[in-house]
Amino acid sequence: MTEEKLTGKQFLMNVLNGLSLAILIALIPSALLGELTKAILPYFPSLQFILDATTIAMRLLPVIIGVAVAMQFGRSALEAGTIGIATQVGSGAIRVEEGTFLMAGIGDVITAGVTAALATFLVMQLSPRLKTYTVLVLPMTVIVVAGGIGAFLLTYISQITTYVGTIIMTMTELQPIVMGMLIAMAFSLIIVSPISTVGIATAISLSGVAAGAANLGVVAAGFGLAIAGWQMNATGTSIAHFLGSPKIQMANFVRRPIMMLPVLANAAILGALAGILRIEGTPISAGFGVSGLIGPVNALHLMPGGFALWNVMLVVVLFGLIPIALGILFYRLFNRTSLIQPDHYRLDFD
Repeated sequence: MTEEKLTGKQFLMNVLNGLSLAILIALIPSALLGELTKAILPYFPSLQFILDATTIAMRLLPVIIGVAVAMQFGRSALEAGTIGIATQVGSGAIRVEEGTFLMAGIGDVITAGVTAALATFLVMQLSPRLKTYTVLVLPMTVIVVAGGIGAFLLTYISQITTYVGTIIMTMTELQPIVMGMLIAMAFSLIIVSPISTVGIATAISLSGVAAGAANLGVVAAGFGLAIAGWQMNATGTSIAHFLGSPKIQMANFVRRPIMMLPVLANAAILGALAGILRIEGTPISAGFGVSGLIGPVNALHLMPGGFALWNVMLVVVLFGLIPIALGILFYRLFNRTSLIQPDHYRLDFD
């Protein structure tokens, strides 16, 4: 295989893109079906298989991260499988107790990403040199070396990520309104950047009100950008902002960051409401907004009373009516100041 020279930035972006893709592949089934299945399982016990299948998918996240990262670099099936196994080894998703191998959740996502990057780098260095010995030497070398380094770093990386997540959630409990505003605003920006909101939330195990505020920040971005660009974009493109992802505005955001002012104002209010009303979420739901109804469904599941009529009405208002109304209000306000123009949100896919 002919190796192309990659800059450090390109290498990092490939790893991040692979990480994001893997998170979507492995975690979305559980996010979409898991909570709903749990709610109706007492009435339909036969649905246990769905819960089991989506849980297994979650547990395989590290190996999927490895394979997805490898695919970003165009690696062969042998190399992708090797990187996937090395990532699983280094992620901490499997632990050994008295000779028994146990699945220990999804492991540490950041450690998995680091291990996948190390394994990919090793593959890129070794493959051109091993030639006919590749199939014999490459798997055992990469799995042991990259997987071993990942396992060694696991304790330190997981401690840091856990510490960061704990600080954020503790501060959110102490100052739910202020932190709700800040988290929502941060995630409304992250969702239009190359960084994965789901990856960030999963990496630091964001949960509770912090996750709820983060999710509403994504909601603000989805509806706010759709409304701001409604005059310039096709209806389907506008709808894709909230049913798909606001990331489609990434290029416009890079060119004119000021275009996010209406969204940030929207997110600040929604984040404050998350703190006041105790809207919660999970690490998986935190980065999805209303896409797939993952955020609203998880918020309902975590509310006292669950899917009660009042809770359903509150979620409809909070995840739909309020962000739409605020999106219209703030777009008009900022448009009058000439800071933003409809053309700033134009998307051309031709």
